[in-house]
Amino acid sequence: MSAFVILGSIFIFIAAVVHVLIFFMESVLWSRPAIWKRFGLKSQAEADTVRPMAFNQGFYNVFLALGAGTGLVMLGSNNWAQGGIALSIFAALSMVLAALVLITSSPKLARSAAIQGVAPLIGVVFLALALLTAKN
Repeated sequence: MSAFVILGSIFIFIAAVVHVLIFFMESVLWSRPAIWKRFGLKSQAEADTVRPMAFNQGFYNVFLALGAGTGLVMLGSNNWAQGGIALSIFAALSMVLAALVLITSSPKLARSAAIQGVAPLIGVVFLALALLTAKN
């Protein structure tokens, strides 16, 4: 396994962990004021109104994490490595694109977009380099 694959895998793993944590905040721990305040909400009434959307959005995040994780597991096997790279890149690019949607829809959430998007972007770059430099 090349250094690019290893580095890419590390960053995509980090991205998957971040997205699992976001899932827990949005879908499991949302009722805690400390959690919904992190998302810029100021009252329990606002949190209650946003709760169904946050719950749903949390599952989007966990599904992206599961896709990335499945890709990494496949990448580690000899028989499924190419499929693993493809799935890892797809899931990571989905995370990057979601971060771009977040920042373009609300520039004040640039920090949140960076938390969600930088690690998968770096992972994609390293996996792309691995593909470009691979010896046939």
